[in-house]
Amino acid sequence: MIRVLLADDEHLIRGALAALLGLEPDLAVVAETGEGHRVLELALKHRPDVAVIDVNMPDVNGLQVAAHLAERCPSCRVLLLTSLGHPGTVRQALALKVSGYLKKDAAPAELSEAIRRVVDGQRVISPELLLAAWESDANPLTTRETEVLQLWGEGMGVREIAARIHLSTGTVRNYLSGAVSKLGARNRLDAYRMATAAGWLLLPEAPGPACARPLPSEARR
Repeated sequence: MIRVLLADDEHLIRGALAALLGLEPDLAVVAETGEGHRVLELALKHRPDVAVIDVNMPDVNGLQVAAHLAERCPSCRVLLLTSLGHPGTVRQALALKVSGYLKKDAAPAELSEAIRRVVDGQRVISPELLLAAWESDANPLTTRETEVLQLWGEGMGVREIAARIHLSTGTVRNYLSGAVSKLGARNRLDAYRMATAAGWLLLPEAPGPACARPLPSEARR
């Protein structure tokens, strides 16, 4: 029996996925959550074979979750789901060597088969997502630089970022400076705008309060 963990903040979608996968005789959903920060905890507790994770969860995005699982629970394969498929995000997923990356509009049978294939050690990426990544410019930032710039852009100060990802404040500032330098930006705010426009940072999947928030202030430390 293949053990599956589901992570999606949209309750209807997560419930539908759990119901559909529950119909498969060789698949069992052993844990569900709508919060990205709980995925690692649940993975360590339930030891799933595969974690099916929405890329754009509001608290901790799917790429960050995938990186944490690779470090702390490497036996758990990661299959990401997305509604948008920004090229920069696809490239980040490929760099993290996730086992799968599918569009949310994939047929249920395609998702079930993808889960089986990643458990067998294969990689399953939607062709349209691969094409988008192939045709786009590569992200010059490292995974950590991208993560730190993402968190900074979400309104966190240096100390908050350091506490969130367990780094020193000096290291966080170095990552932010590195991002500014690599992008040829004038400052952190300019780097954040450039990386967002290029699709290297995650965007909300639907209009809402997160989209309406003001741009971060360069004065924040």
